Amino acid sequence: MPQPWKVAIIGGGPGGLAAAIALSRLNVPDQPALVDWTLYEKKPRISETGGGISLQRHTWRILELLGVADRIDARDFFRPEDGRSGEQRNAVTGVLISKRHHPDDTPPHQLSCRMVRAKLQRALLSAVDASRIRVGKKLVDVVRSPDDNGTGTGTGTGTGTGGVRLRFDDGEEATFDLVVGADGIRSVVRQFVVPGHTLQYNGQSAYRTVLRAADVAAINGIPRVPVFWQYVGGKYVFTCPLGGDDFELTVRLRPGNEGADETAVDRARKASWGQPYDLNQLLPLYADFAPPLRALLRLAADVGGTQEFALFNGPRLTSCVRHAGPDGGHRGDVVEDDLVLEKATAGVALLGDASHPLSGAFGAGAGFAFEDAYTLARALAWAREGSRPLGAALAVYDRARSPHYANLYGVLDRGAAVAAEVARRNLPLHEEIAERVRAMDNSGAGWVYTYRADEVVEEVIRATEDKEQAAKDAGERATKQQTTPDAAAPNGVLVEDIAASLNNTTIADGGTETSVAITGAA
Repeated sequence: MPQPWKVAIIGGGPGGLAAAIALSRLNVPDQPALVDWTLYEKKPRISETGGGISLQRHTWRILELLGVADRIDARDFFRPEDGRSGEQRNAVTGVLISKRHHPDDTPPHQLSCRMVRAKLQRALLSAVDASRIRVGKKLVDVVRSPDDNGTGTGTGTGTGTGGVRLRFDDGEEATFDLVVGADGIRSVVRQFVVPGHTLQYNGQSAYRTVLRAADVAAINGIPRVPVFWQYVGGKYVFTCPLGGDDFELTVRLRPGNEGADETAVDRARKASWGQPYDLNQLLPLYADFAPPLRALLRLAADVGGTQEFALFNGPRLTSCVRHAGPDGGHRGDVVEDDLVLEKATAGVALLGDASHPLSGAFGAGAGFAFEDAYTLARALAWAREGSRPLGAALAVYDRARSPHYANLYGVLDRGAAVAAEVARRNLPLHEEIAERVRAMDNSGAGWVYTYRADEVVEEVIRATEDKEQAAKDAGERATKQQTTPDAAAPNGVLVEDIAASLNNTTIADGGTETSVAITGAA
């Protein structure tokens, strides 16, 4: 009986916890374990920073598949009773520009909601085996372990690859078959997948405050629904109840566009998330906003507790995996040889913001990370059930998730192009605000929230199995040709034909079509 794959999950945020839950479900009682996982978190305890977090329809679907949806107490989230998913208002006049509603076919239990991030964290943590969590473990390096041929420690799996070695700041080292990088936008694991990857401040910052809902209720004109109060130049305010007595206020802007010179301290602060911030500094920038918003901002400034979140971007990854072979299997950030990856016995997979940070776009970052976790676990189960190497699971995971993220980036790119076109028209302020909202409403992004990651990974698995069968059939025909050379065309012709026909397998992706390259049929 093969030994279970030894897996390290780096990061104890929602994505890392979801990965732990998904991997735990692979081990069935009274049967040999498929995976032996450990979660590492750099903080002294599992905790979460920030304000609210959205659970969209697709997020609820994955939580149900992971068996943890019922761990979220309905008292801990806010969901509008009238079925609205949100409003868009003019931040200066307060005038309602548009309302958004859920599609009619949305199951009631999958209607979007918003809650305090820490409460979601606690719900996920309650489903995780705490004995497998190690806190206070800051990862400093990820390296390929020497081959398990007497020159390195290896993982004891007898695979001959040695695995992936982790080094922590306390001096401990450990080697694994698979490392799951769920360590956020400043991922250390990402540096192994894409050496030299750098992040850049994108010019935007978000300032988040959680207030008492009872205090907010005393301000006339703040609706009890998710509201984006829109302005121009990347400047807006978001307000939303969070369940219980919590209410969220988020202010987002481009500080560099507001005329204030940055100090060295300002620039240094952008290096970290969740820094305490005095909201009084921003109040003058909102002097022309609607009276209810000004009152809410003043309340937040008086109460305190605001945190500043500088937003970062980096080069977009075209692959979220890497095998642990001598060449790393990568050329920049592109998998060099799919067949090499499929045959690898150790590697790395990125998850959530570690792979594709979207800076809050779509309001579904947690959902994307949960989809990643589910897809990776399903791919691992499929590979182990078919006695395939771990690399085959990484290939399936990458084929299922990377094209999806490419489609998400496509939505963002089209939206940015439309916004730039609106800005070039030099419309009067209120017309520009309304036009921007109309453009967002017509972005065609609705498919994101009805996306079924579980069905897509099954399609990828079927396509991969078809490829494997075609390769097997081609090999058998080639063998037969060698024994009866006059019975068929020369070796390679049939194989090349099959490889060409399988080179682009189309997988449906939420209303779009994604070409998933599946190379190397023979």
